[in-house]
Amino acid sequence: MCPAFAFSGNIRPSRSLKPAMLRNTNTRYGWAAIILHWLIALLFVGQFALGLVMIRVASQRTSFELIQLHKSLGFLLLGLVLIRIGWRLGNKSPELPEEVGSMERRAAPSVHLALYAAQLAVPLSGWVLVSVSVLEIPSVPFNLFVMPHLPLGVSEQAENFWIFGHRWLAYAGIALVTLHVLAALRHHFWLRDVVLVRMISPFFVRSTRRPE
Repeated sequence: MCPAFAFSGNIRPSRSLKPAMLRNTNTRYGWAAIILHWLIALLFVGQFALGLVMIRVASQRTSFELIQLHKSLGFLLLGLVLIRIGWRLGNKSPELPEEVGSMERRAAPSVHLALYAAQLAVPLSGWVLVSVSVLEIPSVPFNLFVMPHLPLGVSEQAENFWIFGHRWLAYAGIALVTLHVLAALRHHFWLRDVVLVRMISPFFVRSTRRPE
């Protein structure tokens, strides 16, 4: 067991589960949902950090290269989010633990919907931005192929609008992610339930044994 989660006495690793658990169940997330969750989380936070850095570096060449990397990772993020949404629609989500209150239980779907919306809106707004930019620089994700621009009008006014929109959608997305992380930590360290650890591995299950 991962040491960071070992102290929660009401959670233990199961030895009876099959290694190839890809799909979700009523009590656990499968490996597909877990891997997609963490890949998207790392990309989303990494893209935010990269976005802050790339516009502040002194070298124009380095800035240009970072912007191209940012665009490549943005298209990757958009693809993964679409895959995750498709997987979510085809797989039931685990139920919340019984300890979760009715107010939080009602709010949870709206929060998850907002997170999905942010994960879609940020890379999509970036795609719109490069499509309306007067620079008309082609997007070539990872130097593999040319990603066509969206059929939108090119203008300086539109570009300035979407620079502003993309930036503040990113800030809003990071705020949602921060709240999501704080809620997960509350579940683990305060409520001591399985909400966080079941997104680490499908092999963590609840034990009736009291914490020692």
